Amino acid sequence: MPILIDGKKTSDQIKSEIAARVAEIRAEGGKIPHLAAVLVGNDGASQTYVGAKVKACEQVGFESTLVRLEDEVSEEELLKVVEDINQNPAIDGLIVQLPLPKHISVEKVTNKIKPEKDVDGFTPANVGRMTLGWPAYVAATPYGIVELLKRYKIETSGKHCVVIGRSHIVGSPMSILMARNDYPGNCTVTLTHSRTKNLPEITKAADILIVAIGKPEFVTADMVKEGAVVVDVGIHRIDDSTKKSGFRLIGDVKFEEVAAKASAITPVPGGVGPMTIASLLYNTLLAAERKVFQ
Repeated sequence: MPILIDGKKTSDQIKSEIAARVAEIRAEGGKIPHLAAVLVGNDGASQTYVGAKVKACEQVGFESTLVRLEDEVSEEELLKVVEDINQNPAIDGLIVQLPLPKHISVEKVTNKIKPEKDVDGFTPANVGRMTLGWPAYVAATPYGIVELLKRYKIETSGKHCVVIGRSHIVGSPMSILMARNDYPGNCTVTLTHSRTKNLPEITKAADILIVAIGKPEFVTADMVKEGAVVVDVGIHRIDDSTKKSGFRLIGDVKFEEVAAKASAITPVPGGVGPMTIASLLYNTLLAAERKVFQ
């Protein structure tokens, strides 16, 4: 039986650590971390995500502000809201929930966020700093994966890490973080994607396999080396009449059969997912304490 890398338990530990630090800050009369979230429109999934982030702020003792804007808001108006938050010294971290309506440029909005408040780690400044190995706010999902590997003491030095998927949010930053001269890191990294040929041959050579391709149960047992560490970033809702909810959640990895070969694996749900909010809270704490941009 492989080690189950439990993101729910780990994220709860991180939240407890953050809450303890906030209690210390309060006792010292310091500034309580404050996260602002901007939500445009009425997308159900986005509302759920932002609601969970606001609730998590309450749990750890942060202050939070939720700015809700209509779908029809102009790009100019949204940029003005971002700039107002940039200039507000009471707010430490700012996230603009994606996706945005089609008439608004994600690039323009992301670029408008002050790097010092970019706790999502999406601005060019933070991506560049991460690439150079400088202190940076690392995007929540990659940071969460790195933290899971660290807390489960997964050996990474000298290992072959294969990443499936090259998105700017997960795959590309993961490949950089796993190759850096640090722990977790010092891997030999292969970044694969939709145009990669002979993918199963490459994945079968992986000591650590990170799957972020966005296809349900894409990775099967015959693509995985015996004893590999498998991190599944995907999450998909599929119909299941046997469940009360009418659906169940699965990942990019065919869990049961791959788990039989893996030495350690993240489940879906309860693996990488819960770590994203914990990472966002951690970045907000860093922002409040001015730990990244001195």
